[in-house]
Amino acid sequence: MPDGQWSGEDYYLVRCRVEDIESAKWENVILPDKDTSLCDMDIFNGHLVLFLNKKGLPLLCSVDLPIQIDIKHRIYIQDLKPWYFPLPSNVCSSVPGSNHDFLNTVYRVVLSSPVMPDVIVDYDMSRHTYSIVHQEEVIWDSVGKSYTQSFELNKNEVQEVHSDKKESPANSGSQIWNDFSRVFCCQREEVISHDGVRVPLTIVFSRESWRKGLSPGLLVGYGAYGEDLDKSWCSDRLSLLERGWVVAFADVRGGGGGGDSSWHKSGRGLNKHNSIFDFVSCGNYLVNEGYVQRDQLGAIGWSAGSLLIGAAMNMYPQLFRAAILKVPFLDVCNTLLDPSLPLTILDYEEFGNPQIQSNFDSILSYSPYDNIPQGICFPSVLVTAAINDSRVGVWEGAKWVAKVRDSTCSNCSRAVIMKTSMIGGHFGEGGHYGQCDETAYEYAFLMKAFGILKE
Repeated sequence: MPDGQWSGEDYYLVRCRVEDIESAKWENVILPDKDTSLCDMDIFNGHLVLFLNKKGLPLLCSVDLPIQIDIKHRIYIQDLKPWYFPLPSNVCSSVPGSNHDFLNTVYRVVLSSPVMPDVIVDYDMSRHTYSIVHQEEVIWDSVGKSYTQSFELNKNEVQEVHSDKKESPANSGSQIWNDFSRVFCCQREEVISHDGVRVPLTIVFSRESWRKGLSPGLLVGYGAYGEDLDKSWCSDRLSLLERGWVVAFADVRGGGGGGDSSWHKSGRGLNKHNSIFDFVSCGNYLVNEGYVQRDQLGAIGWSAGSLLIGAAMNMYPQLFRAAILKVPFLDVCNTLLDPSLPLTILDYEEFGNPQIQSNFDSILSYSPYDNIPQGICFPSVLVTAAINDSRVGVWEGAKWVAKVRDSTCSNCSRAVIMKTSMIGGHFGEGGHYGQCDETAYEYAFLMKAFGILKE
């Protein structure tokens, strides 16, 4: 519950008697920790499952019920003697499976990372063991070295790994996780932003194809609503990684990558500039550290993530060679001044109310549509929009594209393209093959913009 006895903004857990649910009678069970925040929970007859975030990385644990300690004083998760679920290295996504049986002691989770296809895992909360049930099939033999097959483990053949109580809660170090880490490197760095804050940056590249200082790169960003950046497995990225591309994920402020609500708060409203400077700092880091060749960095963002990238390109157009803005939120001032639009009132909490002068000045200073530079060579840009988008108007991308074409250098050969779907909405056209076609178009755009794909 976000409100109540705890005065902070992070979620916390309380208990009360069924017959007396007034907030004054609540008892704190778990309060936010400095480094670890509570994201979600599931409750069973004998166990409580907690989904946690520790500095942007997922943790899962179970606590035996009923809770035996005195909870009248301030307590934290560690006080409850939790069993931390062993997780594979680089795990970035944890999604609960179908756990409908209240009496069950086994909890099912789907795990994923940028280098590990989705894997379904059963965790036995009574025995403190776990077993892999199924892993997504990925057939990939283009370089003659890598092939991951799906496998099913039945109850008689299951491999159980007992958790060591002295072991780090984050990762078990077990070797049974089946991933592509021997082919692709996935590493997490911390980039120093403009104000000294450390911004998490996840970098993925091929161990064989990547060349230091010579590889193109794609930087992914979102940074809004406290949402975590999706870093789960995506087979589409193999097309880029095999070609030597670097794919990096910037967990800028405004999103959920910092682990608690303060990370979101420091990148929203009057603090939105922090998101933009964080993204620019991550881009500069990739270039300066040799992960990406100078003048070979691209960016991609979706919806509010396009605001982030559009603002970054306005401020530092020379940093990016190309960008993809999907169903982009670009005309921030005009949209937030129109309360008849579906999300305007709700977005006041995230971006501010432009009818308040201080908020208006802040929004105007970074709004991508209102800050397009004059007479410079702008990066190549692909804008995708949908005529049936009920969240972001198709006109936002259209007017931004027209203004960029009119404002930037007339001698610049870099294309600014708008592709409009007459079928889909904010989340695309749907269907597996439709998504494949969309991704293929986007990657072809990047290849041509970078000079890799010739006419």
